[in-house]
Amino acid sequence: MATLLLKRLTLHTVKTGNNCIRCPGTYTLHQTAPAQPSLRASGPRLSCPIHAKAFGTVADTQDERKKKKKNEPALSNIGRKIHERIIHVLDEAGNDLGNMHRADVIRLMNERDLRLVTRDSGAEPPQYQLLTGAQIHEERLRLRELGKAHPKPGPTLTKELTFSSNIGQHDLDTKSKQIQQWIEKKYRVQITIKKGKNVEEPENKMEEICNQILQTMPGIATFSTRPQPVRGGKAVMCVLRHLSKKEENAYRETQGAQKEDPLNKENGNNRESDVVHP
Repeated sequence: MATLLLKRLTLHTVKTGNNCIRCPGTYTLHQTAPAQPSLRASGPRLSCPIHAKAFGTVADTQDERKKKKKNEPALSNIGRKIHERIIHVLDEAGNDLGNMHRADVIRLMNERDLRLVTRDSGAEPPQYQLLTGAQIHEERLRLRELGKAHPKPGPTLTKELTFSSNIGQHDLDTKSKQIQQWIEKKYRVQITIKKGKNVEEPENKMEEICNQILQTMPGIATFSTRPQPVRGGKAVMCVLRHLSKKEENAYRETQGAQKEDPLNKENGNNRESDVVHP
């Protein structure tokens, strides 16, 4: 009888698995407690987070307008997508229409067949102007030609050139031509002349080479940095740059005055020879 009961307990242990803990000589059965129902209501989980935007301020709105102004092309036709309720409006003749509601602006556009372009999106309220299609086209052409006539100056690049003071005349002429090409392309050219080894030369030879290079480019270049010793006096460095517009005009005036002086002297001599002395 005991053997039969032991076999039944063994079979029950194999079936229930973890519900039974085996101890030496005895078997203890543990009844699993039923799971407690969750009080929290289950809902669908989102696969991606939702980013909520905080309430904007006046400063944030102005920053957004500035960003839009940078990205917008010149005289862009915004159509009827006016984001602000109240805007400052100018008509096609440049007359100030004052602050207007966007509904009134759209009505005016439909009545006169006009386009709305941005003039100053950073203003408060933003400033717009009503223009015809022909006016927008003409204004864009004018701005394009103005941009070509006055291009924005870019960063000035510097070329560097280093050679020895015992350079040959032919090599020096070649380097002078290369420097002139860089100068004409508006580069700055930094020239470093090293003292020749095992060669006896005048102390100011390196400085004379700098001046000699500059003399090959009259009316084109000048010193941005005059020759000065570097590397403990073992080299001389100078920087050349292109003449500014003002310097070019001054050079032309000087050259013109120098040409006129010999002519005036020659004319004066001719007048004296024409005088009949008694």
